[in-house]
Amino acid sequence: MSIDVNKIYLKIPTLEEYWYEQKVLSDPLTMQYNAGWEVSYDGYDYDTGCIDFPENKWEKDYNRRLEKNRFFAYIIKKETEEFIGYVNFHYNITQDRYDCGIVIEHAFRGKGYAKDALIELCLTAFFDYKIDKIYDSFEEDREALILFEKIGFKVVNKYKSIRFKKEVDGIDVCLTKTDFLNYLENNYE
Repeated sequence: MSIDVNKIYLKIPTLEEYWYEQKVLSDPLTMQYNAGWEVSYDGYDYDTGCIDFPENKWEKDYNRRLEKNRFFAYIIKKETEEFIGYVNFHYNITQDRYDCGIVIEHAFRGKGYAKDALIELCLTAFFDYKIDKIYDSFEEDREALILFEKIGFKVVNKYKSIRFKKEVDGIDVCLTKTDFLNYLENNYE
């Protein structure tokens, strides 16, 4: 299934295009949402949220993303054909669910691209991958919640987490295929 979201389309990048992900992951303005978490993965900068992604790591990530239960794509601005962010989902074996993510490069935020990209991601998850539910997790006070709720995600869990050594309220949001179909029916002909 596909709908015209006008502004963007998704493209699975070639290995040679991973320079863009490297650019995004090294931009403190784009990655500020990722800063201050007590995580221990290689290349993570606690203060900026940036993640080292040198060229010698590209092929490993590229091959991992070809696995059956993963999807990763760049968001392309139709008007200029430029990369403006990326979306993904993967099967989280620990929680027995599919988790998704969306990153819009700082310079392109606030222009409606995230909503279009999230819709395209959900279309891919529900219709191409036959997933019944998709989840994301983030702080309760992030603007992202408004976007996710607009297309039918519901808060299904609240929890406490630590960011910059302070307690923050976190949430898990979930979108079912049925709720997404209801959103599409009410917003697209």
